[in-house]
Amino acid sequence: MSSLSHIDEQGQPSMVDVSLKAVTTRTAIAEGLVRFPEAVFRQLAEQDFLTKKGAVFQTAIIAGVMAAKKTSDLIPLCHPLALSTCKVNIEPTDNFSLKVTCLVRCEGKTGVEMEALTGVSAAALTVYDMCKALTHDIVISEIRLVEKTGGKSDIHAAR
Repeated sequence: MSSLSHIDEQGQPSMVDVSLKAVTTRTAIAEGLVRFPEAVFRQLAEQDFLTKKGAVFQTAIIAGVMAAKKTSDLIPLCHPLALSTCKVNIEPTDNFSLKVTCLVRCEGKTGVEMEALTGVSAAALTVYDMCKALTHDIVISEIRLVEKTGGKSDIHAAR
Protein backbone atom coordinates (compact mmCIF):
# COMPACT_ATOMS: atom_id res chain seq x y z
CA MET A 1 0.00 0.00 0.00
CA SER A 2 1.43 3.38 -0.95
CA SER A 3 1.56 6.33 1.40
CA LEU A 4 -0.13 9.68 0.97
CA SER A 5 2.22 12.00 -0.90
CA HIS A 6 0.98 15.21 0.75
CA ILE A 7 1.63 14.11 4.35
CA ASP A 8 5.11 14.45 5.87
CA GLU A 9 6.80 12.16 8.43
CA GLN A 10 5.13 14.08 11.29
CA GLY A 11 1.67 13.63 9.75
CA GLN A 12 1.42 17.27 8.65
CA PRO A 13 0.26 18.56 5.25
CA SER A 14 3.19 19.09 2.90
CA MET A 15 3.64 20.09 -0.72
CA VAL A 16 5.41 17.32 -2.61
CA ASP A 17 9.06 18.13 -3.37
CA VAL A 18 9.45 17.75 -7.14
CA SER A 19 12.91 19.33 -7.36
CA LEU A 20 14.62 16.05 -8.31
CA LYS A 21 12.01 14.96 -10.86
CA ALA A 22 12.69 15.21 -14.60
CA VAL A 23 10.79 17.65 -16.77
CA THR A 24 8.51 15.67 -19.11
CA THR A 25 5.40 16.35 -21.14
CA ARG A 26 2.48 15.82 -18.75
CA THR A 27 -1.04 15.31 -20.07
CA ALA A 28 -4.34 14.66 -18.32
CA ILE A 29 -7.91 14.27 -19.51
CA ALA A 30 -10.89 14.49 -17.17
CA GLU A 31 -14.61 14.31 -17.83
CA GLY A 32 -17.94 14.78 -16.11
CA LEU A 33 -21.66 14.91 -16.81
CA VAL A 34 -24.30 17.59 -16.34
CA ARG A 35 -27.77 15.99 -16.33
CA PHE A 36 -31.02 17.86 -16.97
CA PRO A 37 -34.69 17.00 -16.76
CA GLU A 38 -35.77 15.91 -20.24
CA ALA A 39 -38.05 18.90 -20.92
CA VAL A 40 -35.39 21.40 -19.89
CA PHE A 41 -32.71 19.68 -21.98
CA ARG A 42 -35.00 19.72 -25.03
CA GLN A 43 -35.78 23.40 -24.48
CA LEU A 44 -32.08 24.26 -24.21
CA ALA A 45 -31.24 22.21 -27.30
CA GLU A 46 -34.00 23.97 -29.28
CA GLN A 47 -32.42 27.30 -28.25
CA ASP A 48 -28.91 26.08 -29.22
CA PHE A 49 -28.03 26.29 -25.53
CA LEU A 50 -28.44 30.07 -25.54
CA THR A 51 -29.98 31.50 -22.37
CA LYS A 52 -30.69 35.01 -21.13
CA LYS A 53 -27.25 34.85 -19.50
CA GLY A 54 -25.61 34.09 -22.86
CA ALA A 55 -24.04 31.22 -24.76
CA VAL A 56 -23.83 28.30 -22.32
CA PHE A 57 -21.12 26.24 -24.01
CA GLN A 58 -18.80 29.13 -24.83
CA THR A 59 -19.07 30.64 -21.35
CA ALA A 60 -18.49 27.28 -19.67
CA ILE A 61 -15.47 26.56 -21.87
CA ILE A 62 -13.86 29.86 -20.89
CA ALA A 63 -14.64 29.18 -17.21
CA GLY A 64 -13.05 25.72 -17.45
CA VAL A 65 -9.85 27.07 -18.99
CA MET A 66 -9.63 29.89 -16.45
CA ALA A 67 -10.14 27.48 -13.55
CA ALA A 68 -7.54 25.01 -14.81
CA LYS A 69 -4.99 27.84 -14.96
CA LYS A 70 -5.82 28.81 -11.34
CA THR A 71 -5.87 25.30 -9.83
CA SER A 72 -2.98 26.00 -7.45
CA ASP A 73 -4.93 28.98 -6.07
CA LEU A 74 -7.89 26.69 -5.29
CA ILE A 75 -6.30 23.41 -4.18
CA PRO A 76 -3.87 24.15 -1.32
CA LEU A 77 -0.98 21.75 -2.05
CA CYS A 78 -0.97 21.90 -5.86
CA HIS A 79 2.09 23.32 -7.59
CA PRO A 80 1.56 26.37 -9.81
CA LEU A 81 2.05 25.23 -13.40
CA ALA A 82 2.54 26.96 -16.73
CA LEU A 83 0.05 25.09 -18.89
CA SER A 84 0.95 24.51 -22.54
CA THR A 85 -2.68 23.93 -23.49
CA CYS A 86 -6.10 23.52 -21.97
CA LYS A 87 -9.01 22.42 -24.11
CA VAL A 88 -12.54 22.11 -22.75
CA ASN A 89 -15.17 20.37 -24.84
CA ILE A 90 -18.91 20.14 -24.18
CA GLU A 91 -21.22 17.86 -26.13
CA PRO A 92 -24.80 16.69 -25.69
CA THR A 93 -25.36 12.99 -24.96
CA ASP A 94 -28.34 10.72 -25.58
CA ASN A 95 -29.50 10.80 -21.94
CA PHE A 96 -30.36 14.52 -21.62
CA SER A 97 -26.87 15.33 -20.37
CA LEU A 98 -23.86 17.31 -21.41
CA LYS A 99 -20.49 15.57 -21.35
CA VAL A 100 -17.74 17.96 -20.30
CA THR A 101 -14.15 17.01 -21.13
CA CYS A 102 -10.96 18.86 -20.26
CA LEU A 103 -7.51 18.09 -21.68
CA VAL A 104 -4.51 19.79 -20.06
CA ARG A 105 -0.84 19.58 -21.01
CA CYS A 106 2.39 21.09 -19.75
CA GLU A 107 6.14 20.54 -19.72
CA GLY A 108 6.90 20.06 -16.06
CA LYS A 109 7.93 18.01 -13.06
CA THR A 110 4.45 17.23 -11.80
CA GLY A 111 1.21 16.05 -13.37
CA VAL A 112 -1.80 18.04 -14.47
CA GLU A 113 -4.59 15.76 -13.21
CA MET A 114 -5.91 18.34 -10.76
CA GLU A 115 -5.94 21.01 -13.47
CA ALA A 116 -8.02 18.79 -15.78
CA LEU A 117 -10.42 17.88 -12.95
CA THR A 118 -10.72 21.53 -11.91
CA GLY A 119 -11.40 22.55 -15.52
CA VAL A 120 -14.24 20.03 -15.83
CA SER A 121 -15.68 21.05 -12.46
CA ALA A 122 -15.71 24.77 -13.21
CA ALA A 123 -17.18 24.26 -16.68
CA ALA A 124 -19.94 22.03 -15.25
CA LEU A 125 -20.68 24.54 -12.49
CA THR A 126 -20.90 27.30 -15.07
CA VAL A 127 -23.43 25.29 -17.09
CA TYR A 128 -25.45 24.89 -13.88
CA ASP A 129 -25.25 28.62 -13.15
CA MET A 130 -26.33 29.60 -16.65
CA CYS A 131 -29.28 27.18 -16.67
CA LYS A 132 -30.54 27.31 -13.07
CA ALA A 133 -33.24 29.85 -13.94
CA LEU A 134 -34.96 27.02 -15.83
CA THR A 135 -34.57 24.40 -13.08
CA HIS A 136 -32.50 23.51 -10.05
CA ASP A 137 -32.92 19.82 -10.91
CA ILE A 138 -29.55 19.77 -12.66
CA VAL A 139 -27.10 17.12 -11.48
CA ILE A 140 -23.34 17.33 -11.89
CA SER A 141 -21.82 13.86 -11.62
CA GLU A 142 -19.16 11.35 -12.57
CA ILE A 143 -16.26 13.80 -12.60
CA ARG A 144 -13.21 11.62 -13.04
CA LEU A 145 -9.74 11.34 -14.45
CA VAL A 146 -9.77 9.28 -17.65
CA GLU A 147 -6.16 9.62 -18.75
CA LYS A 148 -2.81 10.72 -17.35
CA THR A 149 0.53 10.43 -19.11
CA GLY A 150 4.08 11.63 -18.68
CA GLY A 151 4.87 10.89 -15.05
CA LYS A 152 5.94 7.88 -13.02
CA SER A 153 2.82 5.99 -14.07
CA ASP A 154 0.34 6.40 -16.90
CA ILE A 155 -3.41 5.91 -16.40
CA HIS A 156 -5.93 5.04 -19.09
CA ALA A 157 -9.38 4.49 -17.58
CA ALA A 158 -12.16 2.74 -19.46
CA ARG A 159 -14.34 5.34 -21.11
